[in-house]
Amino acid sequence: MTPNPELFNQPIQYYNRITQAVETEQVYGEGFLRWAYGNPLGRLSVDVAVKRLWFSRWYGWRMDQAKSRSRIQPFLDTYQVDASEFADPVETYASFNQFFYRRLKPEARPIDADPHTAVFPADGRHLAIEDIDRAGRFYIKGQSFDREKFIGDAALARDFEGGTLLISRLCPVDYHRYHFPVNGEAGAAVDLPGTLRSVSPLALRRHLSILWENRRARTLVDSPNFGRVLVMEIGATCVGGMHSTYAPGPLQKGDEKGYFSFGGSCVATLYQKGAISLDPDLLEQAALGREVYAKMGDRCGLACSGSRGRAADAGGEANLPT
Repeated sequence: MTPNPELFNQPIQYYNRITQAVETEQVYGEGFLRWAYGNPLGRLSVDVAVKRLWFSRWYGWRMDQAKSRSRIQPFLDTYQVDASEFADPVETYASFNQFFYRRLKPEARPIDADPHTAVFPADGRHLAIEDIDRAGRFYIKGQSFDREKFIGDAALARDFEGGTLLISRLCPVDYHRYHFPVNGEAGAAVDLPGTLRSVSPLALRRHLSILWENRRARTLVDSPNFGRVLVMEIGATCVGGMHSTYAPGPLQKGDEKGYFSFGGSCVATLYQKGAISLDPDLLEQAALGREVYAKMGDRCGLACSGSRGRAADAGGEANLPT
């Protein structure tokens, strides 16, 4: 399908749940992104170099060097990042990458305590899609979302037909550790190889297929309140790596799952059809084609009755307790 050039050229706007206002995103590297995905020569550079793993590894290596520390304070100043939330003093970070995947003080991200609620897995801009099979309409008119390619397993993809998808997009300015959105039992992560293109709306408006062509990691969680839940990390340009820090087994909502090295990236959470009732602001803003900015640990939805039964009856890739 042909992307709408007017849509591509629009600024990225989102609804900020905290300020309760529509805001325009201050895009890190916006000029390059618009050139790379909106200009023929730029698109060629993406195909030849930018989406390749070696490019992201090279850039990640640069961000690991001691001299990259000089980028930290200008970054904090430009993007007004709140350093008071950091678990460690700014001067202790040995490289920009260490700063990038920093830990926060536990009190900086309280976890919604109700066991019947799901929370956002990461800080970022969140797009709610009640029916995963209609996801394409949010980016490119007429393009379908390939659920099977996205999940990377035909049998598992059938279990999530008509399911709910929450795409949590992290920008370079965000906290880059991601967490489990529900209580439950987690299986081992399954790596799905792919390229590393930008997951910015500027890129997705051109190529929705980025979501299933980029490198991904898939983890199936069996939740007592939400049934089977898929948590998927999606790599992106200049993401040096997706690093799992959890051990398969029982987990609590809000437990750390892993972190991204330098770059923009996203986490996708999939719920089976009828398993979750998403919060009204997510649905209202999604109807307008807008993401909602919220922080990890904030509530995103409520479990629907009957979700547990569907999980117990499902076949395929299972993590059911014995």
